[in-house]
Amino acid sequence: MVGRKFAEPTAPRSQALVQLASIDPIELRNEAKVERCRATRDLRSCGRCVQRVLITCGHAALCEECSQRCDVCPICRVSLPKGGNDFPLRLYYECIEAGLISKMCDDRLLDSKEDGGNQLVADVERLYSLFDVALENNLVSLICHYVTDVCMDESAVSSDPIIAFLLDEKVVKDWCRRTFKIILAELQAIYNLTVLEMKTKLSSLLKISSKLAGMSNVLEVLESSFRGHDMNHLQETILKTKQHLEVMMWCIRHQFLENVQSRYSDFASWSSSVRERKSAAVQRAWPDSVSRISESAEQSTSSLFIEDALSNLDTEQGYADKEERELAITSLLTGGGNLFFMSKLHGMAGCYPFENLRSAADLLFLQGNSDLVLAKQAIFLYYLFDRHWTIPRDNWRNIVDDFAVTFSITRHALLESFVFYLLDDHTDEALKEATALLPEIASPNTHPKVAQALLERNIPDVALMVLRWSGRDGGETLVEAVTAVRVRVECGLLTEAFMYQRTICSQVKDKKSKDEMKEPSSSVWLEVLVTEICYLCLRGNILDRIIELPWNSDEEKHIHKCLFDFATSDPSSTAGSLLVVFYLQRYRYVEAYQVDCKLQNMEEDFISKNQDDRISYKVRSMSHWRKGLVGQSVDLLPDVLQQQLKSGNLPEVGVFPNNENINVKSNFGATVQDPILGNLLFNAPKVQWEGNGVFAHPLVQKDFQSSI
Repeated sequence: MVGRKFAEPTAPRSQALVQLASIDPIELRNEAKVERCRATRDLRSCGRCVQRVLITCGHAALCEECSQRCDVCPICRVSLPKGGNDFPLRLYYECIEAGLISKMCDDRLLDSKEDGGNQLVADVERLYSLFDVALENNLVSLICHYVTDVCMDESAVSSDPIIAFLLDEKVVKDWCRRTFKIILAELQAIYNLTVLEMKTKLSSLLKISSKLAGMSNVLEVLESSFRGHDMNHLQETILKTKQHLEVMMWCIRHQFLENVQSRYSDFASWSSSVRERKSAAVQRAWPDSVSRISESAEQSTSSLFIEDALSNLDTEQGYADKEERELAITSLLTGGGNLFFMSKLHGMAGCYPFENLRSAADLLFLQGNSDLVLAKQAIFLYYLFDRHWTIPRDNWRNIVDDFAVTFSITRHALLESFVFYLLDDHTDEALKEATALLPEIASPNTHPKVAQALLERNIPDVALMVLRWSGRDGGETLVEAVTAVRVRVECGLLTEAFMYQRTICSQVKDKKSKDEMKEPSSSVWLEVLVTEICYLCLRGNILDRIIELPWNSDEEKHIHKCLFDFATSDPSSTAGSLLVVFYLQRYRYVEAYQVDCKLQNMEEDFISKNQDDRISYKVRSMSHWRKGLVGQSVDLLPDVLQQQLKSGNLPEVGVFPNNENINVKSNFGATVQDPILGNLLFNAPKVQWEGNGVFAHPLVQKDFQSSI
């Protein structure tokens, strides 16, 4: 046993803390162990607990009575001075005398018997008491050093089973579990008090918060030292309890806003307002093209910002004893855990609006991953904005500012939460204020849903500005890319939308080749974005502009499919004729002829079933015009190719419902792509849109007019 060095005498409490702070971690184990008097060889002759150490060598070897009659240390045989009463107390008893450890612990341990089981309990409890003193007096580093310098020291071994247990990290882990249970009981007792009574306990809550922070540090050292996962769940629970405690202290200081008026008359009216917002969001939602085409987990369906944020909290790390951990902290919930089971039944998104400030703090900060604390604070701010927005700001703005200052929330994050609420609010007044604040929050980290929400509110120009202010222009996910395409097309920037989809698809393809990206594949991105452009042009009645763009062979497949599908669903539309012109402008007369033949069959069937003479006349006129144009174009092909084409001996090219995998590129070589006298048609096919809804072509203008 190694001796101790002693500091100059000071006040008892300070001296004990100085001694604790300066002790070698390995000596902490020795100080915790119950030592018996060794004045005789037969311990049964004395065997009393040793409370003091010998000043000459520092050994805890003699009780007070035996130190009066012994001349030498029974361990090292060093001579002892007279007056044993002047020997200093052992650290454990020094802490008891200083009031750092309860005297009840001293009385109980002094009365313990000698059997091994009770001695082990006594030694462990003494070590726990010293750990408690370190935790309460900001000496957590001592416990951390005990883990790194004692528990991890391979040379620190002992044949004594009691000492061996004290050297194991399990003793520190058990102390963490025991201490956290005690803290939970203390918090539960305080949280069950009235608001005014809780206010008198703020100093105690602040001290508990410091303890939780210290325990978290100890667990981090355990995790980094032993690379185990058995304490992850405890670390997670401690962090969430601390985050919840900090919010609760803020709520207590403001008396849970009991003296601050809400803009809603009651909880029922607030719930009704939220339902109206959800209904408005569903009504203005755009079609979900991503899931329709790619069958991906991504979804572009409209939802409120608050719904998305709360849904993210439902996903957290899964541990084997997750249910036990959750039930452990449900004791801190108001209402005896009913909120916990409600959130599991309806999901976090189904719990908004929160019934009161206490419910908001409990649901947000006692659930979800502790890493999401910034998101939880943003949701809490959203709740405050929702509760007070239309009330004069002088009545509530100081509350929001105090929350931001307390939790070090930046002005950008504060305004971002405010904008999210305003965009969720379906009123024009809220939308106007949100657009005024957008320049202040625009950054590379701007939420991609902002542009989508603005697009749904029919202000695509503002959505485009947000994309450009952010500096990234979307593209992190397929949903973001679809939104970026929609914004450009709605702003009339079709060529820019075309170039954007080509650029982003090229980037996705490069990432895919480097294994930096998994699902969805680059081909899915291409199909979704090209199809989206095509449908947007159909929706905006600007389909004639799409055929002028320089689509490549991969993109043409989806253009063909989109236009042909639309023509199939509505033969009276001009989509099929535009597809024919699309091929004619590219001198691909074979594809144009094959598409026209299929359209002719569909149109004949449509006319036979249609009862409206006006629509039948329109379809018949369009079919006649297109047939004449295709016929004159086919005449430019070589005679042999014309005969094969008209006899049906040529295989189909392009993409048809039953032939989706055939490449768009022709199989007939350069002869078909660049036919003889092809330049005669190069200057001819200038398609014009007439007011009667059909196309006019210079080569067949006369035939078309005569048919009308």
